[in-house]
Amino acid sequence: MNDTIHEYYMEAGKIAAEVRKESLGKIKEGIPLLEIAQYVENKIVDLGGVPAFPCNISINEVASHYTPQDNVPCFKKSDVVKLDIGVHIEGYIADTATTVEVGTNNHLKLIKTCEEALEKAIASVKDGIQTNTIGRIIEETIKKNGFNPIKDLTGHSLERYRLHAGTTIPNYKSFFGNKIKKDMVFAIEPFATYGRGRIKDGEPYIFAINDRCKGELAQEIRERFGPLPFTPRWIPGITGKELKGAREYFELIEESGNIVAQSEHTVIVTDEGCEVTTK
Repeated sequence: MNDTIHEYYMEAGKIAAEVRKESLGKIKEGIPLLEIAQYVENKIVDLGGVPAFPCNISINEVASHYTPQDNVPCFKKSDVVKLDIGVHIEGYIADTATTVEVGTNNHLKLIKTCEEALEKAIASVKDGIQTNTIGRIIEETIKKNGFNPIKDLTGHSLERYRLHAGTTIPNYKSFFGNKIKKDMVFAIEPFATYGRGRIKDGEPYIFAINDRCKGELAQEIRERFGPLPFTPRWIPGITGKELKGAREYFELIEESGNIVAQSEHTVIVTDEGCEVTTK
């Protein structure tokens, strides 16, 4: 990885970390989710970055892929909130997430378990390690604390303008694995739940333009966001129904309706370990 690309990744990570930390303190009972999402996205731009995807604010049994469209809903006491933030600089992406509970500590062990699984996963990363070895570490950490990993969701490699670049890091010990190599970039993201750890789809609030999308609207969106995800609230006057053929990012909901926690950092693989860009 050349110095310029490395600098882009590190700067994107620095911005993402700052926004994540500042935003957490603003999540309070009665505050509209949209207020936080817009704060996150505007702050990214203020700091010199570009949102790599709409701010995800997923609550309780919703694991990921929810972004608000209006001032309803608001945070409620005891909500378990996953805040997932993406930033890019010239297409080089930082992806980070954390979980916070609104006004109570009923699910602190679940949240801390996710954080522990992420820390141990990151400590294992180095040139040559297999992805399923990292998955085993995540699963063992989550299960020893009495929870289950979300097996349907994975960490993922990152490349320029590619949020999911082909290589996945499972949250369990899978039979097959891929060898991680120096200079690869990954978002590692354990999800833990009281439930079975399986996912069902909800509604789509996030989209991405692909080759099947035709017409002036699709071309306008393609010029603005490239292949990266966007949300209809970023484009006044559309609802998503006009985006025939676009990729739909459905809400990801824990199948049995149980609460989910998430922790995520982006790392650059080195010879003997990794650099965490989003701390």
